[in-house]
Amino acid sequence: MKKVFVIIIVLFSIISCNKSEEKVETKISKPKAKKVEFGFNYNDYNVVQDTIKKGDSFGSIIQSQNIGEKQVYDIVEQVKDSFNVRTIRYNKPYTILRSKNKTNKLQVFIYQPDALTYYVVDFRDSVATAYKKVKPVTLKRKIIGGVLKSSLSETLGNNSVEAALASRITKVFSWSIDFFKLKKGDRYGLIFTERFINGKTYDGVEDLQAAFFEYKGKIVYAFPFEKDTLSGKIEYYDDEGKTLKNFFLKTPIKFSRITSRFTMNRFHPVQHRWKAHKGTDYAAPRGTPISTTASGVVEQTGYTAGNGNFVKVKHNGTYSTQYLHMSKILVRRGQRVTQGQTIGLVGSTGLASGPHVCYRFWKNGIQVDALRLNLPTGESLTGNYKERFFKEIEPLKRELDSIGNL
Repeated sequence: MKKVFVIIIVLFSIISCNKSEEKVETKISKPKAKKVEFGFNYNDYNVVQDTIKKGDSFGSIIQSQNIGEKQVYDIVEQVKDSFNVRTIRYNKPYTILRSKNKTNKLQVFIYQPDALTYYVVDFRDSVATAYKKVKPVTLKRKIIGGVLKSSLSETLGNNSVEAALASRITKVFSWSIDFFKLKKGDRYGLIFTERFINGKTYDGVEDLQAAFFEYKGKIVYAFPFEKDTLSGKIEYYDDEGKTLKNFFLKTPIKFSRITSRFTMNRFHPVQHRWKAHKGTDYAAPRGTPISTTASGVVEQTGYTAGNGNFVKVKHNGTYSTQYLHMSKILVRRGQRVTQGQTIGLVGSTGLASGPHVCYRFWKNGIQVDALRLNLPTGESLTGNYKERFFKEIEPLKRELDSIGNL
């Protein structure tokens, strides 16, 4: 009996030890993860994050943190050399840090006018101080290319690239390529750099280093080149050193489609009869900007029953262009305009079945088909410029060619 009693005591001791060990294990907890933003450890504060609402001001925001009106005035005076409180704008984010004790006292106000910049107003001392900070930016090189399976914008979106790059590319190639004539299966290659804030937050495209597109069976290259390294002005050239910037743009509207071409016999959709159509129709949503395809002087503006609101531009002694059916005219007669300048907005005034611009072209006073003309081109690089250009683009062209297997 005594032996049984001893065994029971030993077993009870073992069980008690195991239970004790289990209790110790349950007390182990993971340390809190530090969240540091703008140089402050959020674990040390009560954090409020919000955006500027209509009617908000710096004063009204900090007054809501138990700061008196007289004290607000003093604070504004103390920080005015570093932070103009009147520059805060609607819908911009701000952060408030308050103490974790019972007073819940305002410690720091942080305002972000953009993704890169922020202002800090520090209330922790007897006199408020303010300073401006710019987040570090990292540039990362990116190369994409292959075969187009959809539009340029969709292709960039599928590669997680901001849509703004499509507009930049369209502008670079606007003298050489009508992007609505690119086809599925056409090859392309792009080399560019992207910005990342704090090394991780995507902030868009920094620059386009090189590009090519297959257009009507031909490869069209674009390489940036700075002739005068002191001016900082960059122009784009093809692989032979010929400028991409020609006398005329390919189209008066970005991202449109041709609905009717120049012809001497077309069935008119409004008048319902066969007649000549001496222009090219580009359909686009109402309000789309219409650009003059070359620099010149506005020769005529006005309205007729057939043309609707129109603008005619004289470019030199040989060429003139006209833009019809506008919803709004944005230039006046006699005004000098530059290539690519918006001169009006797409509409359907006059004899038009829907919103579009009819683009008409004159050569030596005779209306001609702009799509069939061999129009004047820009200058090519020569001498030392050409030699330096070829040296700079050699590795870039090799990369582009490897992307498209050219």
